[in-house]
Amino acid sequence: MLFRSKNIMNLENASQVELQSWEKKLAAKYQQFKDAALKLDLTRGKPGNAQLDLADAMEDLPKNKMILENGTDLRNYGGLDGIPAARKLGGEMLGLPESAVICGDHSSLSLMYLYMLHAYYHGSQGAETAWAKESEVKFLAIVPGYDRHFSICEELGIRLINVDMLDDGPDMDKVEELLSNDPQIKGMWCVPKYSNPTGCVYSDKVVERIAALGKIAGPNFRVMWDNAYGVHDLQENPQQLANVMDYCRKYGTEDNLILTASTSKITIAGGGISFLGASEKNLAHFRKRLAVMSIGPNKLNQQRHLLFLKNIEDVRSHMQKHAEILRPKFEMVQKHLESELAGKAMGSWCKPEGGYFVSFDSIPGLAKEIIRLSGEAGVKLTPAGATFPYSQDPEDANIRLAPTFPSVEDLDQAMQVFVTCVQLASVRQRM
Repeated sequence: MLFRSKNIMNLENASQVELQSWEKKLAAKYQQFKDAALKLDLTRGKPGNAQLDLADAMEDLPKNKMILENGTDLRNYGGLDGIPAARKLGGEMLGLPESAVICGDHSSLSLMYLYMLHAYYHGSQGAETAWAKESEVKFLAIVPGYDRHFSICEELGIRLINVDMLDDGPDMDKVEELLSNDPQIKGMWCVPKYSNPTGCVYSDKVVERIAALGKIAGPNFRVMWDNAYGVHDLQENPQQLANVMDYCRKYGTEDNLILTASTSKITIAGGGISFLGASEKNLAHFRKRLAVMSIGPNKLNQQRHLLFLKNIEDVRSHMQKHAEILRPKFEMVQKHLESELAGKAMGSWCKPEGGYFVSFDSIPGLAKEIIRLSGEAGVKLTPAGATFPYSQDPEDANIRLAPTFPSVEDLDQAMQVFVTCVQLASVRQRM
């Protein structure tokens, strides 16, 4: 949901004399920040130390519990799909049965990357379906979006086509139009709940339309459904995300869908477990790639997760502790945006109910300048353009704020700098 200022007269109606006076005051305030020699970082959506501390109890859990009831020794090779209980947990997070899930190591990004390599070079359902056989391969990029998704495609030489994110999800009229007219489009990236960076939750109607895309695009099209923030609610009674696989079954498009999730931002960043869910046909072909690169995942790590988080109820209870840590940080961001920028015609921003980011859109043409000013005042921000393919924001407007890692106190300082830079850049552009 986007928060847009209603009273937008100040900047637009200010006289040149008023603008000059405004700029002088802002410049003086900005110089004070520079003189303070701050070193603050809002570049990446990393869990804060207090969040990571919540999982400290995991460290010694596997001791004396390394052999399952069926005799499987978790210290040894094998178990390519992951241990059954881990697959079940992944299924509960993704809305799938255990049989439709593979449990892997550390991060879902690794599984997404491997799946894309698999589909591109080997074919998602056999060599004849390899995207590399096409003269050109294209993917839809919902923008603003997640830079790592775009990087995967860029590395493989897959051309990315921008589609705007609306308040309830991707612009589906545009998606359907593009797919109807271009058979070289082989997939699209989705972060369906608390989308990175806008915080958007896809509406039921959008989810259903995405599930039906295989009827338009054909069997070799893949929806990459990265539900990275599916349990990362900040508020009570959050908006629920519809089960996309249920809709796929309705349209007979189960093979067009690849779902991923992980515990990277639930337990230990870089030390979690990851999940990939798909139809049995997709999994059968994907296992061939897994069998070449691995003789099994880290099953001890899976076991310690299961001893710590036995089921989805445990996950949700644990995430309430995360929410208590994160909520004041997101409130601090909104406090500064609303108190200093509302009504000044200097931009718009999202007010997410979960996830890891706040998306800010400046006046077109100012994102790079705002980020430059912030950096020189000691506050590092995600580079301009990072939320678009090829790092090219056509409007030079979107800025991703990542409030999770700093302390509330540091975030307070950082946001003071940020809103000052937004105002300074906006006034100077108007002069």
